[in-house]
Amino acid sequence: MFEWLGENWWALWLTAFLAFAVIEMITLDLFFIMLGGGTLAALVADFAGADLWLQIVVFCVVSLLMIAFVRPVALSHLKKGPAEQRSNVDRLIGEQALVMEAVSSTGGLVKIGGDVWSARSSGGVLPAGQKAVVSAI
Repeated sequence: MFEWLGENWWALWLTAFLAFAVIEMITLDLFFIMLGGGTLAALVADFAGADLWLQIVVFCVVSLLMIAFVRPVALSHLKKGPAEQRSNVDRLIGEQALVMEAVSSTGGLVKIGGDVWSARSSGGVLPAGQKAVVSAI
């Protein structure tokens, strides 16, 4: 077994890559996939005929470079969420409303996007048919 492994280091590098890929799928922190990148580089070095010591150096250097430079950039892209999106009633703030029934400080009805809502005015009475802007919910 060890004799075969000594002649076929590519199998060890490939197995290590698969193990790192599985661990990465479990942890999802982009650390083990960087080590996987190092194993792929060592695999390429093996296929190019490099000695074992050089394959190990390639693995270490590529892994460290990927952890130091690729991982932070990838994490920043992954953690960057979409622009702030308002949802539910918060999305109505700033929308135009059509006054259906006179709106005063005590109540009234407005139509926003096809839906009728109860409303209150902060600045006097708004007559029916007038347009208004939603300022708060």
